[in-house]
Amino acid sequence: MKLVMIGHGMVGHKFIESVLETAGDEVEITILAEEPRLAYDRVHLTEYFTGKSAKDLSLCRSDFADAYGIDLRLNTKATAIDPVHKLVTTNQGDVIAYDKLVLATGSYAFVPPIPGNDRENCFVYRTIEDLDAIKAASLNAKSGVVIGGGLLGLEAAKALKDLNLETHVVEFAPRLMAVQVDDLGGKVLRSKIEDLGVKVHTQKATSSIEDGASAKHVMKFGDGAELETDIILFSAGIRPRDELARQSGLSIGERGGIVINDYCQTSNPDIYAIGECALWQNKIYGLVAPGYDMARIAAKHVMQQNPNCFAGADMSTKLKLMGVDVASIGDAHAMTPNSLSYFYADEDALIYKKIVVNAEKNRLLGAVLVGCAKEYNDLLQMMLNGLAVPEQPESLIMPGFAESGAKAGGSGVDLLPDSATICSCNNVSKADICQAIEAGSTSLGALKKCTQAATACGGCAPLVTQVLKAELQRQGVTVNNHLCEHFAYSRQELYHLVRVNEIKTFEDLIQQHGHGLGCDICKPTVANILASCWNDFVLKPSHAGLQDSNDYYLGNIQKDGSYSVVPRMAGGEVTPDGLIAIGQIAKEYGLYTKLTGGQRVDMFGAQVHQLPEIWQKLIDAGFESGHAYGKSLRTVKSCVGSTWCRYGVDDSVGLAIFLENRYKGLRSPHKLKMAVSGCTRECAEAQSKDVGVIATEKGWNLYVCGNGGMKPRHAELLASDLDTSTLIKYIDRFFMFYIQTADRLQRTSVWRDNLEGGLDYLKDVIVHDSLGLAEELERRMQHVVGTYQDEWRTAIEDPEVRKRFKTFINAKAEQQHDPHIQFATERGQIRPKTAAERDESRIPVMQA
Repeated sequence: MKLVMIGHGMVGHKFIESVLETAGDEVEITILAEEPRLAYDRVHLTEYFTGKSAKDLSLCRSDFADAYGIDLRLNTKATAIDPVHKLVTTNQGDVIAYDKLVLATGSYAFVPPIPGNDRENCFVYRTIEDLDAIKAASLNAKSGVVIGGGLLGLEAAKALKDLNLETHVVEFAPRLMAVQVDDLGGKVLRSKIEDLGVKVHTQKATSSIEDGASAKHVMKFGDGAELETDIILFSAGIRPRDELARQSGLSIGERGGIVINDYCQTSNPDIYAIGECALWQNKIYGLVAPGYDMARIAAKHVMQQNPNCFAGADMSTKLKLMGVDVASIGDAHAMTPNSLSYFYADEDALIYKKIVVNAEKNRLLGAVLVGCAKEYNDLLQMMLNGLAVPEQPESLIMPGFAESGAKAGGSGVDLLPDSATICSCNNVSKADICQAIEAGSTSLGALKKCTQAATACGGCAPLVTQVLKAELQRQGVTVNNHLCEHFAYSRQELYHLVRVNEIKTFEDLIQQHGHGLGCDICKPTVANILASCWNDFVLKPSHAGLQDSNDYYLGNIQKDGSYSVVPRMAGGEVTPDGLIAIGQIAKEYGLYTKLTGGQRVDMFGAQVHQLPEIWQKLIDAGFESGHAYGKSLRTVKSCVGSTWCRYGVDDSVGLAIFLENRYKGLRSPHKLKMAVSGCTRECAEAQSKDVGVIATEKGWNLYVCGNGGMKPRHAELLASDLDTSTLIKYIDRFFMFYIQTADRLQRTSVWRDNLEGGLDYLKDVIVHDSLGLAEELERRMQHVVGTYQDEWRTAIEDPEVRKRFKTFINAKAEQQHDPHIQFATERGQIRPKTAAERDESRIPVMQA
């Protein structure tokens, strides 16, 4: 059988994978790909601006076609289909015969018919080539605008922010993400996005784009307003790529899209359509999960394997847009007759939650979550599987119920039927996972490999892990919490062994309680525990070999092999002389400088042999290590507080400086971030930190276990209106309790979620001293505070330690420069080029 596929995107590649699972030599596959590269992950396309290369995003290995005998033609566009003679013509002039043809042509970005929409520096946001062009244009730009405030529009806005451009979003509708969220959710989402520095303009209709006075363009709106910008990205929706189908006489929907049946066949039974170009029952599905479902069904039908019918797809979605959790489930807009809605809104913390239930209050119909979406998996499974709603439906989203131990959000994986879909992207059910576990796949990695669950968007990984643990316990298998093969203990157990037995070295610990030589998991973990307990210099001969590369060189290694240098600026405060010194050092060593989100200056591009020289100059200028390389306290962010701000009710800067100096150097299971806000306006964003402090008229409010990282989580109020002395006691206790009980590489937010008893238990331990540990925890913290040393200073003052800072061990000083590091300009500064730029750069190379 001659099988030809037009298009090689995510859905097209899933189709080929599905065919290859059963096809043998009886199938000859030809792929016509218009893009110059193999299929890649468009779901995570924005990560191209944060360090991922095209190779990282690729969905298949480079020799994929050769390995499977596929005739893959990149940069090749199909120009005509002859359904009668079963022929496809390409722009290269080739005519290819087929028995079965699959159209996986996807969609294109809709560009509104605005005069001036074809001007230079006007782009769409669809392909890696688009992103390369945007990146090149950003080098000479200061500002950018996205036209369109939907899902893709906010993704595009994140890209502009990642390029350090002043960013605007222009939306015709009265709110962002109008399809997914309601008015209240849109209000909270807008506030979250604006807090990130993006200017939002709703109910704006662009009438024309013309030459700007101070920027490349001026956008003129229907209401008479104007907005100047250097770059414009169009993200106003997508349209199906159905032009080939139209030309060949296939049935097309009234508003576009190639009409398909339940097996993804078009009006010609030998031609199939899948993904965003396909129209099923007047619906086009723009998510990857239904596209993958179509791909699997079409592949089985082509191979005559009696597949299930395509029956539509749930369009629930959970996304992280510019670091903001946004989720929409089922009937989010309460369109079902007689349905009831429950709302929870916290406009201070910028969290909005809504559920929709039926009139009988026994079925969940839909939900909207903005700012915090931790209930998403439970609510989705409850809706999809018709699980019973609690007697008080509001308990599903109200934090008060959850914290008081009432029956609250969460169905529990044991309650899910075997038919429950755990991974919608790859259509993996609970039964599939349980069968894989029974067959021997008893780790998350093994389950991924066996079932493909959690290998697409990754959003179902926590639920897959829950099913894994529950099924192992059901089978009577003890869930292994061993750190690694060398220690039959968890991190928490190892911490107690070190503390109780006063073990000071890795050698003693492995001799007494482990076996073997150790590995890349246990060595850094034990090094971290030893530092937390005894606070010895991490590069002592007995400790140095345990450290990971960052701690070993006291700096963050970058993708090109150079290092960053981050001096501490407690509370973000720095003198003019200090700023001048940093500028002079950066200029002398050709370092790329950037202000971090933690209110200090990061200097990139230092080579190993330069590190001690740079540290020495910084120390001479009054700086010390900022510990940006360690699993330790990073920064204590602050607003300007009552000293300067007319709203400030207390000295947030002074407290931030005190706290940072108190906890600097504190080693912990994961990095720690703090912030202090001088009033409830919260300019320091304290509620997104591991520890956040907010001034009130009566004292300080203490928030804990927040996280602004991969899975953002708002901190929770631990105690209110504290005096400064009590505040510090509680923070001491909190940090030390976390350090001695958390797992390896576990953020405080995840640790808190895993604490039996949740926030109430944590309050009992920290505030009410229910375990009788308060005095001991405070004493241990005081030991850390009292034994602090600046690791940079210790390193440069020890000749033996200083010896290791050489790019090449036997080279003389003048030979130390790494000849493989090339340099490029980045908005007027020189920085080392990334691997991707070395391969295909649009940025001019500067000789080192």
